[in-house]
Amino acid sequence: MRPVSVWQWSARGLLLCLLCSLCLGSPSPSTDPEKRAESQGLRFRLAGFPRKPYEGRVEIQRAGEWGTICDDDFTLQAAHVLCRELGFTEATGWTHSAKYGPGTGRIWLDNLSCRGTEQSVTECASRGWGNSDCTHDEDAGVICKDQRLPGFSDSNVIEVEHHLQVEEVRIRPAVGWGRRPLPVTEGLVEVRLPDGWSQVCDKGWSAHNSHVVCGMLGFPSEKRVNTAFYRLLAQRQQHSFGLHGVACMGTEAHLSLCSLEFYRANDTTRCPGGGPAVVSCVPGPLYAASSGQKKQQHLKPQGEGRVRLKGGAHPGEGRVEVLKASTWGTVCDRKWDLHAASVVCRELGFGSAREALSGARMGQGMGAIHLSEVRCSGQELSLWKCPHKNITAEDCSHSQDAGVRCNLPYTGVETRIRLSGGRSQHEGRVEVQIGGPGSLRWGLICGDDWGTLEAMVACRQLGLGYANHGLQETWYWDSGNITEVVMSGVRCTGTELSLDQCAHHGTHLACKRTGTRFTAGVICSETASDLLLHSALVQETAYIEDRPLHMLYCAAEENCLASSARSANWPYGHRRLLRFSSQIHNLGRADFRPKAGRHSWVWHECHGHYHSMDIFTHYDILTANGTKVAEGHKASFCLEDTECQEDVSKRYECANFGEQGITVGCWDLYRHDIDCQWIDITDVKPGNYILQVVINPNFEVAESDFTNNAMKCNCKYDGHRIWVHNCHIGDAFSEEANRRFERYPGQTSNQII
Repeated sequence: MRPVSVWQWSARGLLLCLLCSLCLGSPSPSTDPEKRAESQGLRFRLAGFPRKPYEGRVEIQRAGEWGTICDDDFTLQAAHVLCRELGFTEATGWTHSAKYGPGTGRIWLDNLSCRGTEQSVTECASRGWGNSDCTHDEDAGVICKDQRLPGFSDSNVIEVEHHLQVEEVRIRPAVGWGRRPLPVTEGLVEVRLPDGWSQVCDKGWSAHNSHVVCGMLGFPSEKRVNTAFYRLLAQRQQHSFGLHGVACMGTEAHLSLCSLEFYRANDTTRCPGGGPAVVSCVPGPLYAASSGQKKQQHLKPQGEGRVRLKGGAHPGEGRVEVLKASTWGTVCDRKWDLHAASVVCRELGFGSAREALSGARMGQGMGAIHLSEVRCSGQELSLWKCPHKNITAEDCSHSQDAGVRCNLPYTGVETRIRLSGGRSQHEGRVEVQIGGPGSLRWGLICGDDWGTLEAMVACRQLGLGYANHGLQETWYWDSGNITEVVMSGVRCTGTELSLDQCAHHGTHLACKRTGTRFTAGVICSETASDLLLHSALVQETAYIEDRPLHMLYCAAEENCLASSARSANWPYGHRRLLRFSSQIHNLGRADFRPKAGRHSWVWHECHGHYHSMDIFTHYDILTANGTKVAEGHKASFCLEDTECQEDVSKRYECANFGEQGITVGCWDLYRHDIDCQWIDITDVKPGNYILQVVINPNFEVAESDFTNNAMKCNCKYDGHRIWVHNCHIGDAFSEEANRRFERYPGQTSNQII
């Protein structure tokens, strides 16, 4: 296994470290002389990535050898002791399963048990030094409070001694700095060290190094660069080198994992015969247009169709889903790591992975789990090329769905939008920046037609997560000195990276309601709900019923019948109804709540409960070309938790004017035999059709993902019976499968009713 140290010890550097170690005392001396002496022989450091200076994998040097701690029986109390050994006042958390990456060398401690009051880790119980049955996939980490112990010397924490650490990487254009369009894709590699930005010596620089740097900066790949031009340019410029000897394998997710060396302060000659390292990165399709590479603008991400991300608030993050046999499924998080996550990120047109997420951190999926124990080297072009196991439902649950956060290119879109007047940074009136260089100004957005989809884009651009509400009136938020409306007619699909990518009126403003009180506002949130219909249940429960008119008075009152029912000979005759059950799950990370407050809910005497939403679901019968021939809908809806997963408790119930909503991990079931749970097909002629169900059709309530709110089924009606089959969520098929579905509706049947 390749060492994960961020530097290579030279003989001189190693000697210097050993000399320093003889001079260093324990930062928190024990009252026991024997313990104090033993602790003096230990040294501690934080390692791994991505991390802040006060968190990381705990590594201990004993007898001149660095090693780690196993997470078995590890507790916050042990983290307190270790944080004090590292010079911090206390711990705020700890991590398991090598969150900061696996270490190397010995695993010094296992089954570590501390009370939290010990002066040294040597006072804690364990299996004994070097006695462990763990692997480095179980390395423990700590998150310390960013507050130092009084009088503590940083030299005890020698991971890179805090002045030898690659904290950040950037590309600086050799010419036109500050005038190039973002994202910057080519230029000199610069690393930020504690004392500022430095360049990297290009002696021995390889394509593997460029691959790692481009990945860190949000780009999936690199290309060859004209080094002769940069060499000529370098002769006319002064350089400040801080790093040399970089040697990456190309699979690293961070430059700190590569073998590299830092120049010492007393080095007088740096990079002799060399120059500054240069890279040229290839942006993914999502960012190609903004970087000027318009020929790639219409290309799709390489992995589209077989791998996708769901449930993320930002591009490049979400639950990993893969396509197998025309069915989307999730990936089990067993052995999920940064190598596999980076393969997914690059496959989708982003950089390397910033974080490999486990435990359904991006919400739980539904249906199949296709892959488990994915083990990638990092060189694969697709997740499907990595060794993996095919699993069954018994092997893994959706509470173990894997996710990723990818590195993204810096585009600067967040600098062109801001919020004002809100009670917190997550809400306020939306202000946007318009104009060119020398004429930039801030202004407001007309509230006409501003809704949830537009708010989703604004919150994404702000980096504030999901949209809770898109507000058309913001009179209660003071906008300060900004009173000019500079944008109107904003209409977004919800997938744009910034508001200026949405359709709008341009320079010719048209606002129906003028004044600052009718300008757009948002309330953003870090979590959101996500509703999903159980499509298989629709197919299993669908049937036709001829229902007498005298039993449909309540349904007529709620407008649940076709318009021709108004001219029927009441109470004689009947209506033909396509009935089915509707089971709607909340798979998001926040409860689904109706937009309207309890004060505006409407009591319906016929059905005996309050309706909290005007329109919750649309039911439609469509022809192959999309023409609607029959419709049904929940004119209003009683939302409640009918059933929940084993570890989730019900929170919402309609009875007795109770709170309405759907809890995360629960579902609301409307049985096929309930009034209005149907489509009136009395006037539909025999033929082939598409049954479509759309949840939350007007986007009244914010969700993390609206693409999975529609369900389609093939149905064939012969005037007496109906065949319903091939039910699936609208985004559940590949594009080719969807084309076949639309072209040949109802040609096969697997259910006769």
